[in-house]
Amino acid sequence: MRSSPAVSLAPSPPGWAGLAVATDPRTALAMPGLRPFFPETVWSEAPEAATAWVFAEDAPAAAPPRIIRVGPGPWPWARFGARIGRAALLAAEQAMPGLVREGTRGSGLVAAPEAATFLAAMREARVAGPAGLPDPGAAGLGVAPGDAVLVLDRCEAGCARAVRAMWDSARAVAAGRPVIAVRIGTGQATLPGAIGPFAAWTLIEAAAEWHGLEDDGLARIAAAAGVSVYAQAARPAFGDPHDTPLERFARLLAATRFADPFRQVPCSAEEALTIMASWQRAASENRRIAVACGMASWKRARLGAALASEAGPPAFRRSTRGAVAEASRRGGAIAVWATREPPGLRKAAAAAGVAVLRVEDGFLRSAGLGAGFLPGGSIALDARGVAYDPAIASDLEVILAETAFPPAMLARAARLRAALLGRGITKYNLPGADAPPDVAAGRRRVLVPGQVEDDASVRLGAMAGPRKNLDLLRAAREAEPEAFILYRPHPDVAAGYRAGHVLPADALAFADVVQEGAAMPDLLDWTDTVHTITSLTGFEALLRGKRVVCQGMPFYAGWGLTEDRQALPRRTRRLSLDALVAGALIAYPRCMDPVTELPCPPEVLVDRLTQPAAWRAGRAALLRRMQGRLMAGLARRGWLR
Repeated sequence: MRSSPAVSLAPSPPGWAGLAVATDPRTALAMPGLRPFFPETVWSEAPEAATAWVFAEDAPAAAPPRIIRVGPGPWPWARFGARIGRAALLAAEQAMPGLVREGTRGSGLVAAPEAATFLAAMREARVAGPAGLPDPGAAGLGVAPGDAVLVLDRCEAGCARAVRAMWDSARAVAAGRPVIAVRIGTGQATLPGAIGPFAAWTLIEAAAEWHGLEDDGLARIAAAAGVSVYAQAARPAFGDPHDTPLERFARLLAATRFADPFRQVPCSAEEALTIMASWQRAASENRRIAVACGMASWKRARLGAALASEAGPPAFRRSTRGAVAEASRRGGAIAVWATREPPGLRKAAAAAGVAVLRVEDGFLRSAGLGAGFLPGGSIALDARGVAYDPAIASDLEVILAETAFPPAMLARAARLRAALLGRGITKYNLPGADAPPDVAAGRRRVLVPGQVEDDASVRLGAMAGPRKNLDLLRAAREAEPEAFILYRPHPDVAAGYRAGHVLPADALAFADVVQEGAAMPDLLDWTDTVHTITSLTGFEALLRGKRVVCQGMPFYAGWGLTEDRQALPRRTRRLSLDALVAGALIAYPRCMDPVTELPCPPEVLVDRLTQPAAWRAGRAALLRRMQGRLMAGLARRGWLR
């Protein structure tokens, strides 16, 4: 996403500072979390003493004289089931029609160059209007860019006569250009053949002319983007009609407030745009998902929230037959947990014309073990394959192979990488009491992270290389005969949840020490080289500038950043480390805030991963820990291998 200027577009309009503000009860119920949008006001604990009131809808006749009216304006308020995300708020005072014309913070309008830069960033992020609508671009409407005359049908009976008149006038001046009626409401269409609804940027990019009933926020964005806008009714409170389209858009920005819904504080326009872009993407993906399949029962609450749309969460089904039938009935796709896909699903879905998305954990996961039934903080939805299976080019591989990462995204990736290192973030973020061992100066230090031997990433990603932890240790010793090798058992294996236990005596035939108790960030700082099959520890070592040797073909291998013992001929592109981070941690996964259960940028998840209280384990997790302790004890006695 192109970066907008780091200016504050959250205004303090004249006369608002120090107001004692009360919230209409209807607004308080419908729009919790308003306070961060109004940092300069005093929220009155005694409504009768308030000097101004906030209303989200029309105020009653007996309302006080000073009314601050708020609403979404042209900004996406994203609905994910019962959860609503708000990062931008259009706010104007009923008693001050000149508010937007007079500017903000006593310094006049938002500058036109800043408004133009922000508009370009909005276009790139596809942020404007309702979240999650189909966004196929002008080609999806069957027209060339900038060639259509659009007539916006509000689908309201009370507007029917005006909409028909607008249709007739638009056709009269079309001069041979295609005239398209587009639905922008949820009721019965007034105009026969009306299509949509579609995302705002699809409409803007298709339009030469924009015919609507109101000079609203979307019309202002369209006009600023170069579309000729014809509105039947003007709104004088939104600026001077003699302004240029860009100046009118700047006035719209001047009346917009931005707040971070995760940290509950005011934020810059750029920060809010990043949040809204994550919602647009998630809402668009979720809108097409009808059924979730193969989801373990303990994951369903979190995954239901992660995959919910404005219609609510998807239906959960266990069998191929049930999943395909329900997806066909609802007209949507199936999201299936990649390692729990029921037999015959892909074939049956293809026969029924149903799309299948594979779901897996993202690379930033949680403050605790997934095998311990702790829900994750990120997932990946992949329409092609899965990131750990090199037999098929996954969506992640296509992103890494084909995306032209712009400088702003690479800079964001560099900042994200610095935050991960500064806070010691890894996949599971487990504490550790032991310090890495002292090693004689000049001796190479090698970390060999154990893996779950029956994990799909090993079964599929090992290709022709080692698939057992003991074989990995042997290969590391053969490659590094003089090195000090530390073997770190996989935490799921050490906890007794998964397969792959190596008896210490066997491990010490190749390793100098076996250590479970050190925190992974400390080990990564300590080591010079990591030898792995496909472990995410190799990726985490790359983030720290370490040498990484891959016996298998994980997602981060084959791009010129690792020493690879296997080859994948189709991976020919050479990536920078920041490009790898941009693809794997920003463009590919879906991050979820464990507190609000709203989609969030990865930067928010990084913050949450340093807050253990945000990660609450349920009853299933407690029972799982008891089982793990029993299995780990048996493994240490050599009774399980």
